[in-house]
Amino acid sequence: MRPRADPVNGPVWVLGAGSIGCFVGGCLQAAGAEVHFIGRPRVLSGLAADGLRVSDLDGRDDTVPPSALHLHDSPPTSHTPSLVLLCVKSPATAEAAASLQVPPGTPVVSLQNGVGNPAVAAAAAPSLRVIPGMVPFNVAQLGPGHFHRGTEGRIAVQADPSLDPWRAVFDRAGLPLDVFDDLAPVQWGKLLLNLNNPVNALSGLPLQAQLLDRGHRRTLAALMAEALQLLGRAGIEPAKLSPLPWRWMPAFLRLPTPVFRVLAARMLRIDAKARSSMADDVARGRRTEVDALCGEFVRLAARLGTTAPRNTEMVRRIEDLTAGRV
Repeated sequence: MRPRADPVNGPVWVLGAGSIGCFVGGCLQAAGAEVHFIGRPRVLSGLAADGLRVSDLDGRDDTVPPSALHLHDSPPTSHTPSLVLLCVKSPATAEAAASLQVPPGTPVVSLQNGVGNPAVAAAAAPSLRVIPGMVPFNVAQLGPGHFHRGTEGRIAVQADPSLDPWRAVFDRAGLPLDVFDDLAPVQWGKLLLNLNNPVNALSGLPLQAQLLDRGHRRTLAALMAEALQLLGRAGIEPAKLSPLPWRWMPAFLRLPTPVFRVLAARMLRIDAKARSSMADDVARGRRTEVDALCGEFVRLAARLGTTAPRNTEMVRRIEDLTAGRV
């Protein structure tokens, strides 16, 4: 357990206590913040029985005992939060935001995939102060109450004065925030990377093994090339999230595996346990976020008066798989 930080600003609510929510919330609580976890009974029962363990590929391993956890199946009415971390899956965004009966102006940071969730949350609950955020790293649930960060990266957020007092808290929790005046380019860049999520889900492999398979990389390259063409037509410049320019990425992914393994050493610094959250959803028969990932490019194509056949096909394949039709 890390040294306890001074209390700051009151409770943090994690709305959507899944892999990302439990990892981020667990790190904050291990650093001394008061955190309330709001989520599904399946996850909460594991936390109530075994406590919360957060670990990562860099050697972190913190545990919060069950007796120290605040667990809720819906937003509590006994107190109000000073900060809400919105971590639900994309299809649940509007319902989750509308469920927040909190004072107007309460900061709500969307730590979700895709680019449209902050706008959806703001439309569903106009009194909230919804702040776009982005989590670049992968978190896998390794067992009841155990959440493991298997890849690198720092949380990014859009600049907002309400977050200034919290930056030191996130620093102490080992979760430093990168702040941007405009997060949209970063969100589009993350969306390009997240096109690997459905590829990984269909592969049945851990992330590292999947990326070392040239056939799966070619599938990702095709999705990414189509998406980059659409972004170019729309005049959208995604933020550079790796040393390689985006325009080179599809060709880089298509390289023979022995060459790719050497040149992509940094990209492949992935814990062997890491897998995409979509792979977990598919394994459990849950609805996925494919519409917020590949579907975003399908909608962009429609706005541009064209089509996105590769991304459309990926949406169909994942939806058919989770519907039990394949």
